[in-house]
Amino acid sequence: MIRIGRKDHIDLPELGLCNIEAKIDTGAYGSALHCHKIEIVIRSGKKVLSFKVLDPDHSEYDGITYFFEKFSHKVVKSSSGESEHRYTIKTKLVIFDETYNLVFSLTNREKMKYPVLLGRKFLKKGFLVDVRSKDLSFKQKT
Repeated sequence: MIRIGRKDHIDLPELGLCNIEAKIDTGAYGSALHCHKIEIVIRSGKKVLSFKVLDPDHSEYDGITYFFEKFSHKVVKSSSGESEHRYTIKTKLVIFDETYNLVFSLTNREKMKYPVLLGRKFLKKGFLVDVRSKDLSFKQKT
C-alpha cells in the first residue's frame, strides 16, 4: 500500500500539466478535473469534446483548448446531492513516480479549493489515506 495524504500534487502529462494540486477524497467515487468551455464540436466531420483546463488566474493556465475524440458522459451526484450530466475523458496521471490511466469527469470546480479531485475508484489501486499528511508524492520529487 502507498500512503497518500489528504492532498498532493499530480502531473497530467497528456495535458501538459505538472504539479497540479489535487484533493484526496474518500467520499467521492470518481475523479474530477476542473474545466470550462466544455462543449461538443465538429472537427473533420466527427463529434469531438473540447474544453479548457484550469482558470486564467491559475499559474499553470495556458489557454489551450484540448480536443478528445474518445469521451463519454455520465450522471454524477454532487456532494450536495444534485445530479449533473458530465463528460468524461481518460488520460494519464503521474503520482509517486508511477503512471496511471484514469477517467476524469470534467466539471467546473472554480468555487472549490483544488482543481483536481481523486476519488475512491483511483484510491482502490493501492493507496492508504493518511489525513494527517499532505504532499507526500510532491515531497519525493523535490
